[in-house]
Order: sequence, then C-alpha cells, then structure tokens
Amino acid sequence: MNTGSQTSIKLEGVSLIGNGRGELSDRTFTAFNPRTGEAIAPDFHGASHTEVERAAGLANDASREFAATSNEERARFLRSIADHLEDSKSDIVDRASEESGLPPARFEGELGRAAGQIRMFANVVEEGSWVDARIDRAEPDREPLPKPDVRSLLTPLGPVAVFCASNFPIAFSVAGGDTASALAAGCPVVVIAHSAHPGTAELAGLAIRKAVEQANLPEGVFSLLFSDDYSAGQALVRDPNISAVGFTGSRKGGTALAEIASKRERPIPVFAEMSAVNPVFLLKDALEERIESIAEGLFGSFTLGFGQFCTKPGIVALPEASMDEFGELLGEQVKAAGPVPLLTRGIHDAFVSGVKKRGCEVSGNSANDDGFYAETSFARVSATDFLANPRLANEIFGPTALVVGYDSTEQLYEVAESFEGQLTATVHGTAAELRKHEALVGVLSEIAGRIVFNGFPTGVEVCGAMVHGGPFPATTDARTTSVGKRAIERFTKLTAFQGFPQESLPDALKDDNPLHINRIED
Repeated sequence: MNTGSQTSIKLEGVSLIGNGRGELSDRTFTAFNPRTGEAIAPDFHGASHTEVERAAGLANDASREFAATSNEERARFLRSIADHLEDSKSDIVDRASEESGLPPARFEGELGRAAGQIRMFANVVEEGSWVDARIDRAEPDREPLPKPDVRSLLTPLGPVAVFCASNFPIAFSVAGGDTASALAAGCPVVVIAHSAHPGTAELAGLAIRKAVEQANLPEGVFSLLFSDDYSAGQALVRDPNISAVGFTGSRKGGTALAEIASKRERPIPVFAEMSAVNPVFLLKDALEERIESIAEGLFGSFTLGFGQFCTKPGIVALPEASMDEFGELLGEQVKAAGPVPLLTRGIHDAFVSGVKKRGCEVSGNSANDDGFYAETSFARVSATDFLANPRLANEIFGPTALVVGYDSTEQLYEVAESFEGQLTATVHGTAAELRKHEALVGVLSEIAGRIVFNGFPTGVEVCGAMVHGGPFPATTDARTTSVGKRAIERFTKLTAFQGFPQESLPDALKDDNPLHINRIED
C-alpha cells in the first residue's frame, strides 16, 4: 500500500539539477512510515551517473561566479533560503513527521534551528572577519634579505558534495549545516538526499532553488539528487568537479567515501561525522548529592529522539557501589517507556541485534508488527568485563545505554582511556571532585571534541564556540566542527597574495580595510 499526506507543494520525486529536473528513471523507491511500515507516495527516481555528472558540471560552471559574490549578496541569499524554508514550514514539518515517525513538534523546532543557523552564517559572512585576513607588510631594507609584502585569507574551496543524515531530516540534511556553511563560504553544493526522507528533501530543495533564482545566481549553485543505493553518491565523490565532501552518517559510510576521495587523481577532503558512544562518567560525591536527578537526566538524554541522536550518551561509568540504586532508578523509567518506532528498517534491525548481543531482553516489534518498533532498554556490566570485551563499546543507534561499574579510581581511568575518538564526553561531579580528577579531564580532552560538566551531551548549541567533531571515528578530521560558526572553515583554502598593488588586492587585504573587519597585521 502506498499512502502519503497531501502537501500544498506537489512532489514529483525527480532530482533537482540546477534550474531543471532529472529523468523519470526505472529505478524507483519510496519513503516508509516507521509507525506503520507502509510506503509513502510518491515514487522517487534514482539519479543516473549522467545526471550526477550534469549536476557536478553545473556546480563547477557556477563556482567562480558564486565565489566572487560580495558579502552582502551572499548574506542576502542565505537569508532568502531561511525565509523560503519558513514559508514551506507546514509542508516540511508534516512530511518529516510522516517519514520519520517522530512528532511534528520535533520538526517545528528542527526547522527553526535550520533557519537560525542559516541566518547565523548570513551574519558571519556579512560581518566578514571569518576570512581570517593576515597582513605582513614589506620591509625592503631588512638585512640580509628584504621582506616581501605578503597577505593571506580564506577563499572558497569549490563545489561541495553534501550527504544528508537519516536522523535529522531538516537540520542535518538538504538545508542543514553542511549546505549552509558551504554556501556561506562561496561554494556551490550538490546534495545527495537520504532515502529515508526524500519528500522532506525535495521540499527543502525547492526552497533553496527559489532562493537561487531570486538572487539571480547561476543555476549550478545548488542541485539535489535522489538515490536509494550507494552508486550516485560514490559517483559524485569521484567526479573531478567536486572539491570537498560533507557527510553525516555511519562509520562504514563515512570511511568508504573517504577512501574513494583519497584514491582520486586529485584527492579531496571528506568531512564526515560518524560514530560515537559519548561516554558519561559519574563521580561519587555527585551521585550522593543528586543520584535521582542524574538518572532522570540520563534517561531523557539517551531516549531523546528515540535514542537516534549522534550525541546520545550510550555508555555510563559509575562507582560499583552505586550500581544497584542507579539501576533501579533507571529501570523504573525504562519500564514505563515502552516500545518506540525507529527511523528505518535497517536501523531497527541493527538496534535489535546489537542490544541482544549485549544481553538485554528486547522485543523488536512488540507494539506494532507492521512498524519499525523496538524496546527501550539498558544493560549493566562490570568495568572488568567491559575492558575485557571491546565489542561492548560499539555504538548502538537507538534508545539503549550500557551502565559500567568501576571499583577504583584506577579502573575509572582505565575505562576512560579505552575509548576511541568521541564527539562528546561528560563528567558529573562536584567542583572539588573535578579538581581532584584533572587527569580524567585531560584524558577526555584527547578523545572528545566537547567535554560537558554536570549536563548531558544531547542538544548541540549553534554558536561561535561550539565544537561538534572529534578524533576518528567520531569524524574523519578532528580539526573541524560541523556545527557553529567555525564550520565554514572546512570548505575554504588559504590563499596568499605577495607583492600585489593595493588596487588589485581583495578588499579584505587592502590597507584601508574597506570592509572594516578584524585582521592580524604585521
């Protein structure tokens, strides 16, 4: 059965390539409603390699002209995207809810976040200091050799391939942070829609295309390709017109794209956000003071979005002496939660398999045999057994957590040092305990991009200081962030101008500083 909610915008299920559409191919697929398991109309047509080449070629054709747009023009374009997204808010929210099984209220907030971060980048571009302009003036009389005049700044890298995330159909997808930061940097974007929410993708893509047309920009500034397999995405990363990749998804997918990119005749960077278990470390005094609120906060965090957030705390380490009390408090909330729908059949099956391997009792479809339902759960293990079985540290995407009991400070540090790279790490303690465990914070700063004290890692604030990244396998490049103002830096390259006359320099590097930006001089 193929059902679907009606939207005021007619979905065609065909790729958006520049100002046009793709072809009606024989390779079609549909989205599915996770609550019912039913297909959602319309059928979507997978992009051919010819269409991939066309989209990448248009992006390359548009690259130089788009890079030359002024700060004001680019800021105006970004704000137009946010406006058009909000104009389509009702359609986008309804479709995202149907394709994800998550409530509409979730996407009211997510669309607001997406529009907000696009406007944030508009402000960043308009202010202009993001180019990190540096000026070293000439010293012709320097001995033994004269010093030349050298000036540098960040410039657009070129067309960017963006891969949408399964768990954020709006904020980490077609109009999400990767697209917004690449466009802000002056880079055209070719997006690969996620097959779990193609309708949401098309609606967001149409909003961006309206903004491109309104700004009178070249059509190759934005394209959107549909695919339900890996072929279109792999072809896009191999295409010589693509200069960088933004990806949010699985470790398998991110590393596969990074390998393809590294084997090109001209290798390109892949900025992939991948897997993380986001460990939480609970210290003795904090538990004695507020064990109930910590258990409540942890449950809310690892079940937020039905446990399908990249920052979900999946592993919790606490003193062995507190295991029983904490387990009882957590267990009461887990029992009351009941089964929830996961985003896709694949996520559901991987979740059920992973939890069973940990030893939890789980029912795959207890609430609805037709949907992608799974039970909320948690498991308990000693730190000794956890350290002896590295498989227990694997990420399980969904509403589950593993509670690890340590019996000494030394074992606490052993557990902390055993983790691979993470997006986040969290510590709950008193101020005195934090001072006492400075070495723990040192360990966590080596493995995680963001360290949280007395909070929980879900909820990534879009701001200038945010770091949403971390060492491999959390990401493929620990020097970057995919959220916040610094995300723009991923899609840039450094360019230096040596010995240029004033009139031929970019405005950001001229002596009179016509853009009035912050610069580092001499």
